[in-house]
Formats: sequence, structure tokens, C-alpha cells
Amino acid sequence: MNPTTASHLGQISAAAGMGLSVIGLGIGVGLIFAAFIQGIARQPELEGKLMVWTFVGFAIVEAMGIFSMLMCFLAIHG
Repeated sequence: MNPTTASHLGQISAAAGMGLSVIGLGIGVGLIFAAFIQGIARQPELEGKLMVWTFVGFAIVEAMGIFSMLMCFLAIHG
């Protein structure tokens, strides 16, 4: 395999990884907020506590998604 073909395959796989990380990010955020809404529906008095943990989970999922997309960008341009 010549170097240009290997480079193009690396770019294609990095782009696919970026797409998969965005899909996983969307699913993760959706599950977090769905659980938040269900928790409020079951016990409305815990809304404040649930909101804090929801945003902590949201921040962790977003950070992991941004980190994985950064790694894919580095793989494309590296």
C-alpha cells in the first residue's frame, strides 16, 4: 500500500470516529436529560439536587465527546 492511500484511509477512519463520537454524545445527553425529567416527575421536591447532578453528568459527557473529537482532528491533521 502506498503512503497516500494509507493517509487517505487514516483520514476516512478519523472522520468516521468523529461521526460516531457525535452520535454517542447525542445519545448520552439524551439519556441524562430523560432520566432528569423522569426523576422530577416521580419526586418533584428533589428538582434542585437532580439538576446539579444532571449538569455534572452533562459536563462529563460533553468533555468526553469534545476530547474524542479533538483526537480525531489530530488524527486527520497529524
